[in-house]
Formats: sequence, structure tokens, C-alpha cells
Amino acid sequence: MNEAELIRLAREARERAYAPYSRFKVGSALLDAEGRAHLGCNVENAAYGPTNCAERTALFRAIADGAAPRSFRALAVIGDTEAPIAPCGVCRQVMAELCAPDMPVYMANLRGEVAVRTVAELLPGAFTPKDLDGGKQS
Repeated sequence: MNEAELIRLAREARERAYAPYSRFKVGSALLDAEGRAHLGCNVENAAYGPTNCAERTALFRAIADGAAPRSFRALAVIGDTEAPIAPCGVCRQVMAELCAPDMPVYMANLRGEVAVRTVAELLPGAFTPKDLDGGKQS
């Protein structure tokens, strides 16, 4: 699956977003090692704290569907923004734990603009599981 197809799937996922408060819909598509796409959208909540972003929805869904952490090939995220949308800090932290540092993240907007960064570029110096046990985990 190429970048354009992954972004197209993220755009489809965006249409499923539950965003009654912000009206800001975001979609994401995560490609796993088996070539399967796991879609995510943002899901808001009146209490705000329980709200979940599209990127984390896709990642958590992939894990729940049996995909192995750190085996993902790419993630696309799309929103109705002036420039290509970037993941929030919480999503970057989750990506740092569940994705390889060199995994590409395709950030897009509805006008067709795309920016590409790796997980490591999005969160340099990330806190990861290896920091919890003196570097023994990989």
C-alpha cells in the first residue's frame, strides 16, 4: 500500500469521527507488517479528558486486532487544516512506544498537501520503555 492509498483511507476514517463539540474531524490509517490498514478517527467526550485522537484510535485498534507493537510500517493522519496536520504531543508519545523510530508519518490536509516525518523526528529524545529499566528493553 502506498502513501496516497494510506492517506485516502485516513480521509475515509475522518468521515466517521465523533466530534460534536469541536466539529474538528481527524482521520488516521495505520499500515501494519501484514499489509493491513487499521483506521482511526477522533472520538470526543463531553468531559473532554476521555476524548481520543485519531492516531491513538488507529494504534490501539491495531493492537486490539492482534498486530505487534513496533511492527507498523506507516501512519497517515488528515484534517481540515491550512497546513498538513501534525499529531498532538500525546499521540507522539504513544507512537514513540508502539512504532519504530524510523516509521514514516504522513501528515496531510484536505487540500492534498502532505508532509512526511519519522516518529523520531516528531518526538526527539522520547521517553520509552527502555528508560524504565536501564535500557534492557528494546
